[in-house]
Amino acid sequence: MKTVSKLWVGIVFLILLCPLGLLVPEKFRSGAAWGEWGMEEIKEMVGYIPSGLNALSGVWKAPFPDYTFRGWEDKGWGHSCFSYVISAVVGIAVIVVFVFIFGKFLGKKNK
Repeated sequence: MKTVSKLWVGIVFLILLCPLGLLVPEKFRSGAAWGEWGMEEIKEMVGYIPSGLNALSGVWKAPFPDYTFRGWEDKGWGHSCFSYVISAVVGIAVIVVFVFIFGKFLGKKNK
C-alpha cells in the first residue's frame, strides 16, 4: 500500500472516531474541550470577560457552531454524530484544497 493511501485510510479512521468527542465529555462529565469555551464559560472560570476578547467575539462565526447543523442541536445523538463526521470532512476538505493550491503556487518551476 502506498504511503498516500495509508494517509487517507488514517484520516478516514480519525474522521470516524470524531463522535467520541460527544461521548467522552458526557460520560466523564468533563465539560467543554480545552480552548473551546464560550463567553459564559470564560466568565465562570476567570470571573470576568476580558474587554479585548469581548470586542472580538463577533468577528468570526463558525460555519458549524458546536460541530452541528443549525436546528439539529436537540435532535439526538445520531444526528449529532452525523454532524460531527460531516464537519470533520468539510474541515479536512478545506485544508486539502488550501494545501493543494498553495503547493501548486510554490511548486511552479522557474523557466
